[in-house]
Amino acid sequence: FSPQHLDDDTVSGSNWITENNVPHSLSQTAKTTRKPYCGYTQQTLSKREQAEEESLLAAIQWPKPPDGKIVFAQSTDPTHSDFVIVKPSRFFKVGDQLEVLVRMKDFHGKPKQYGGDYLQARIHSPGLKAGAAGRIVDCHNGLYKVFFTLLWPGEVKVSVSLVHPSEGIQVLLRLREERPDRVYFKSSFKSGRYSETTECNVCLPGGLPVCNFTDLYTGEPWFCYKPRKLSCASRISHAKGGYLKGLLTQEESLFFQSDVNIKRPILSSGPDSVIVKPKAFTDSSSMDRAEDPTASPSGYYYEDQWRSRTHWIHNFNKSDDITECLQGKVIHLFGDSTIRQWFEYLTAFVPDLVEFNLGSPKNVGPFMSVDLKHNILLKFRCHGPPIRFSTVFSSELRYIANELNSIVGGRNTVIAITIWSHFSTFPVEVYIRRLRNIRRAVLQLLDRSPKTSIVIRTANVQELGPEVSLFNSDWYSFQLDSVMRKMFSGIAVHFVDAWEMSVAHYLPHNLHPNEIIVKNQIDAFLSYVCPLQT
Repeated sequence: FSPQHLDDDTVSGSNWITENNVPHSLSQTAKTTRKPYCGYTQQTLSKREQAEEESLLAAIQWPKPPDGKIVFAQSTDPTHSDFVIVKPSRFFKVGDQLEVLVRMKDFHGKPKQYGGDYLQARIHSPGLKAGAAGRIVDCHNGLYKVFFTLLWPGEVKVSVSLVHPSEGIQVLLRLREERPDRVYFKSSFKSGRYSETTECNVCLPGGLPVCNFTDLYTGEPWFCYKPRKLSCASRISHAKGGYLKGLLTQEESLFFQSDVNIKRPILSSGPDSVIVKPKAFTDSSSMDRAEDPTASPSGYYYEDQWRSRTHWIHNFNKSDDITECLQGKVIHLFGDSTIRQWFEYLTAFVPDLVEFNLGSPKNVGPFMSVDLKHNILLKFRCHGPPIRFSTVFSSELRYIANELNSIVGGRNTVIAITIWSHFSTFPVEVYIRRLRNIRRAVLQLLDRSPKTSIVIRTANVQELGPEVSLFNSDWYSFQLDSVMRKMFSGIAVHFVDAWEMSVAHYLPHNLHPNEIIVKNQIDAFLSYVCPLQT
């Protein structure tokens, strides 16, 4: 492949040709992507791993619409749909539950008879800069219940939005299984002055010779087509190739329209707010801290500060507070650009923390900041492939599990991990395998050095349009995030709930949340590292 040819969207999977020059049909494509070397089928799982994988996949099963083709006019229309607050005028006090009933209708205004729509909901009081996420229950008959916990007094408004109709989710499901090639990658190979670029992925359609870059320690699969003249060992870099176009039929594309059915508000047919009275005579500090890490919601904003319901959050408003907390520590940040934001925030906010120029590519890393006076070392490194970064040098392409295995650990070691966004285009098994490897390394690290602080930053919601939805929809992120929370529950790691922190906030959704949200993530993170001595 010439590099020019690679950026042309016709490459990679959109035009696979079989030996007798007949283009594949989609059904054959689905089979091709499950070729034995694909690494999905290659996984040899123990009985326990097999059982866990089955229960994880069962837990994220999404309700399907009835069989047969559903025409656009019969799909969910947020404008015709509505919600009602159950008993809106009753007496509400802080700590009470609020229930909302959402009624879905199609474009003819006819009630929907089945579930599977993906919704997001929050309560908020704009004047107080307060907000919290709701818990959504699909009744499988076109009705949805949303439950909120009322956590502050005042007028509290309800907002519900349709992220995707059930008919759109079915398309996302199909793409996830049948088109894991819809984001493709490339590598450069170089020897002397001669270089070649070829396509890479977790799995490549057969027929051409490949370089097998499967990791020897974790067994994580990665393949590139073999360069014509160069050896596989001459690989110098990894990069994002591009995004496939033309993935949807004309009919399917109607389910993904920005002003029609992607992240559109559903309005109330009655009052959309309630008045909440303060709780009488209780110690306010004890009332909003449920000790359950799966508590819904896990926290809420009040005056733009995130308050967790599972642990105390100290606000690190002065850079000196951060310096004092991190003095003598090494902080490793592993993952994608959403945890690189933590590196950027801390480096910018703490004057003595100075970035040491490693000559790394912008936005890619690895990055390092040092405070010699207080003996603080802050490092960021991206996770291993698949990663849609511009250019990562082969020598810097490392898996989190292997990096964790090379860390001694101890009470002055802090580790934060986030891994989600770059896995949204693959079958969930690919993500489960990655987390299994990371979890094994986390457990080994905690076993040899139990005082190590390990924090996981969850996924977050983002702005969605017709294109982004097919690669990075919140629905994909939500599914992966649910898997991650289950796989790491019961382990001595802490969570920063970036998901709820992005859903509950008043600012527009953004893949890279605004600085005020990042600050709140950092406050939650550092409150685990340096819990207040109470």
